[in-house]
Amino acid sequence: MRQATFTELRNHAKRFFDIVEAGESVRIVRNGKPIADIVPLTPDLPSWKRTRATPLVLDGRSLSEIILEEREPTI
Repeated sequence: MRQATFTELRNHAKRFFDIVEAGESVRIVRNGKPIADIVPLTPDLPSWKRTRATPLVLDGRSLSEIILEEREPTI
């Protein structure tokens, strides 16, 4: 996380917002004390779309494979 004084933010706002847009956070300090964090927004996607799902695995086989196998009719 980058750190900048309030005066630096005021004088170079574009540079700091470019940094935030690139994915990095910036902490703003005034008189040596943190007063704000500028953080990038997360994409406006549902949580289930943000991360790639990993298949559940049991004994080296995917759980969906096991379920489908158990559903097969036995004659």
